[in-house]
Amino acid sequence: NWSVSLIAASLTGAFGSSFLYGYNLSVVNAPAAYIKKFYNETWERRYGFSVDEGTLTLLWSITVSIFAIGGLVGAIIVTPIVKFLGRKCTLLLNNVFAVAAALLMSLSLWAGSFEMLILGRVVMGVDAGISLSALPMYLSEISPKEIRGSLGQVTAIFICIGVFTGQVLGLPEIFGQESRWPFLFGAIIVPALVQVIILPFLPESPRYLLLEKHNTSKAEKAFQRFLGKDDVSNEIEEVLAESRVQRNTKLVSILQLLRNRGVRWQVITVVITMGCYQLCGLNAIWYYTNNIFSESGIKQETIPYVTLSTGAVETLAAVFSGLVIERLGRRPLLIGGFGLMVVFFGVLTVSLTLQDTVHWLPYLSIFCILAIIASFCIGPGGIPFVLTGEFFQQSQRPAAFMIAGTVNWLSNFAVGLLFPFIQAGLQTYCFLVFAAICFAGATYLFFVLPETKNKTFQEISQAFAKRNKVTVEMQEMNHYPGERKSSAEQESDFTSSVDNGETKKGIV
Repeated sequence: NWSVSLIAASLTGAFGSSFLYGYNLSVVNAPAAYIKKFYNETWERRYGFSVDEGTLTLLWSITVSIFAIGGLVGAIIVTPIVKFLGRKCTLLLNNVFAVAAALLMSLSLWAGSFEMLILGRVVMGVDAGISLSALPMYLSEISPKEIRGSLGQVTAIFICIGVFTGQVLGLPEIFGQESRWPFLFGAIIVPALVQVIILPFLPESPRYLLLEKHNTSKAEKAFQRFLGKDDVSNEIEEVLAESRVQRNTKLVSILQLLRNRGVRWQVITVVITMGCYQLCGLNAIWYYTNNIFSESGIKQETIPYVTLSTGAVETLAAVFSGLVIERLGRRPLLIGGFGLMVVFFGVLTVSLTLQDTVHWLPYLSIFCILAIIASFCIGPGGIPFVLTGEFFQQSQRPAAFMIAGTVNWLSNFAVGLLFPFIQAGLQTYCFLVFAAICFAGATYLFFVLPETKNKTFQEISQAFAKRNKVTVEMQEMNHYPGERKSSAEQESDFTSSVDNGETKKGIV
């Protein structure tokens, strides 16, 4: 089922999208001291005195967390963009933001303006906000249901590879020096250019072409390239089964989706899952890894190499998840990942609290951080994006990803901005907050989340129908009250499209 076009689309899309998201999570960590020095020197040159410690901490917190504000903007504007331009063209257009952000951040030192660096982080956040909605949408729509989970995990795998790459390039031997840190941000241009060169030669989402553009011939060709076979009549018919319900309806707005009783628990589950994805504390570890290791007693010159191990463990765990997700399913990986995080957060708290009494406890702290990262990447790191693509019908999916993206980025911003103050207030007990969030998320998912492995979108709707207290027929009617045509009218429309030459003989 893994055709060349399918592999190329997933790798190219992820390299220019989710890779950059992961890269920008970790890239600010290594040069933090140099960037703060740059802020202080710029402030002193402008105002004649050094910036006080509180203001410097605030500026740095804004630099780290404002990435999420840009992400929120991107998540909000992605729906109309994917509607009019399609999934693939949205990913291509998004590279404009990546290139602009790279130029702003890499030239900030030369221009003597820390505002350029902060603005660049905002623009890069917009790129990430768009890509983390458009990419999972694209991947879920181009893949067969048998490998939809594995292909969806490509998003998580490239986030991890991006984090690891940011750590490698941040080593003192490469760009982790005072004169070279701008190159860390200039490197963002490379994945963007790769995506611009390769992605135009790959097809648009066939589901988008068929259900939203009603272009059956292009949809058939796209299916043939992605599936690597000539006979795609079964796949076309599966999509048309959904088309007969939605053919003459508009895309659902966020308000319509929230009011739709037939998807109420799907929306709740996505909100809770995406909230836990960010609030579970992993981004706090990425943003402030150096500080955590320093307080664990690790020598300063050793920290960059210990940090490198976290990115390697994350990448390996994400690849492992991608290999087993179609065998084990989404549910055990997601619940098990959150459960293991609860355990290791508890051990990390004990280790950090008692590290001054036993000489080997700092090493246990490092192990716990690596275990937390691995537990996260096994399930919570990528499955929330897969579930958002699986829970909703074609017409509901853009609004669903906007809701998921909004929750994702607001939670990201909260963690990035508040964690230094939580850490200062609770000291070694700060990770118990994240343990409580992981426990709550695992408990909710245990009672609510159905298994979606190898199921069609209609079968997933049926799994939620009882909890939503509606029949599947009511779910279909609730998509667009008053706009849905009768079965006879839909068949008439479909027959008319065949007569007009939109559908080839083999497909009929």
